[in-house]
Amino acid sequence: RCLSALRRRCDIAGKRLSGPGLAAEGRVLRAVLYAYHSRLLRHRPYLALQQVEQCLKRLWKMNLVGCLETLVKLIPKKNASKAHAECLVPSQPMLETVALKVLGGCKLILRLLDCCCKAFTLSVKHLCSKEFILLNTLASGLLSRLWFVIQYRCVLQTLTSLYGALSTMLHLVSETQQAPYIKGFTFPSDISDFLGVNIPSETKKQKAQMLIIKKSTSWMKKLFPPMPEAVSKVGKKRRTEACTSAMKNRSILCAMDIGETVV
Repeated sequence: RCLSALRRRCDIAGKRLSGPGLAAEGRVLRAVLYAYHSRLLRHRPYLALQQVEQCLKRLWKMNLVGCLETLVKLIPKKNASKAHAECLVPSQPMLETVALKVLGGCKLILRLLDCCCKAFTLSVKHLCSKEFILLNTLASGLLSRLWFVIQYRCVLQTLTSLYGALSTMLHLVSETQQAPYIKGFTFPSDISDFLGVNIPSETKKQKAQMLIIKKSTSWMKKLFPPMPEAVSKVGKKRRTEACTSAMKNRSILCAMDIGETVV
């Protein structure tokens, strides 16, 4: 039962970490940093973006997905466990290695979310000051999407539940045969104690902070002040006239043969 739960959670965590969202946002972030590198070396939002990119890079270099795939291969399938009274289980060193990587991955994702929140705050503030409008608009959209991808796919919550299954399995294996690999470190029974924060409350706090910044600054109104009513009515009238003429032209073109010249 513990093995099947561990396999299932490893599969879910691997899929959520290797999803297209995180990889795509990482590529866009690298492209933005590369494009603005020579011009914005001392710009605060740019430096904050570099911290976000550094966290993402460290997360990929951990190769947590590859480690989980290796662990899944060592877990016997359901058919094998039913066929024999005994079955092989992953060793204590393997479980300890994966558990340590999961703990590190959770710490990194918490740091990544915090960096996203701080960089978003800086980008919006500099956007209100009308500094580097294009970069800060790109950065604010990119950071909010990256933060949302991690939260929407529940990456952190999936890793914490995976650590719970790993901790249970590690305890059972170590009781059967003591073979500790990582010495001088005690694996916590509850991951919240190790992380030092309550994950749901921390997420709500960051989300509220980002929403308050968006509402309080109202940077879109500052950058694009509302037009007078008379001007807006004229603009609407022109747009409707243009749309009507475009539709008429389209119907005429559709009725004609493609080979005929249109005056």
